[in-house]
Amino acid sequence: MHTEYEMVMKMCLALLFGLFIGIDRQLKQKPLGVKTSMVICIASCLVTIVSNEAFERLAGPNHPNMDPMRLAAQIVSGIGFLGAGVILRRSNDAISGLTSAALIWAASGLGIAIGAGFYLEAGVAVILLIIAVNGVPYLIKALGPENLNKRDVAVKIVMETNDFMTDLIQMIERKRETGRHPQAIHRIRRLKIKDLDDGRQRIDMVISAPEKEYMTEIYYFIKKIDHVISVEVEHL
Repeated sequence: MHTEYEMVMKMCLALLFGLFIGIDRQLKQKPLGVKTSMVICIASCLVTIVSNEAFERLAGPNHPNMDPMRLAAQIVSGIGFLGAGVILRRSNDAISGLTSAALIWAASGLGIAIGAGFYLEAGVAVILLIIAVNGVPYLIKALGPENLNKRDVAVKIVMETNDFMTDLIQMIERKRETGRHPQAIHRIRRLKIKDLDDGRQRIDMVISAPEKEYMTEIYYFIKKIDHVISVEVEHL
């Protein structure tokens, strides 16, 4: 049977590991903050300890079917409502918060591992989680193909009544020559065209733009195109 000192040590370690996950999200101003992450990790650790202790105290001939991890197993499914709460869907159909939702689930897993006594595994896991969220994406962008160095940008354009909409789309894509095959700097991922009441047209599109290109560059480039009245640019 575990000593009270060891149980306190486990929950303190869970607080520390939850703090690491929370700081990472807090620095990036994501929905999962320091307090939430620590609470998840400590509570998961506590429930796991209770589950293990209950098994050691109550298991015996009268309870042959007791499972020491049955209570802890409910954490993984029960934590789902917190993960769903940080996933946001904006008006432009962009979805954000998936990484924070995954880290909520991971924080509960760290708490379970610590509560069950797997200290080394939990320590390695929190290091790998931080590397996966912060280090690996930059390596992929630095060493991977150019398509991985792009981000999605939502663009809303209001145009005068004209027949040059196709020319506008081609200019936004801005073809550049690379050897024998032209390559688009901007790739249009989604496009919606709507007539306004005053006879003008509104074009909503999501384009894939290079990471190094400033939002202001995209804005001023489109603003200077003929027949464009107004432009709205948003980084997704």
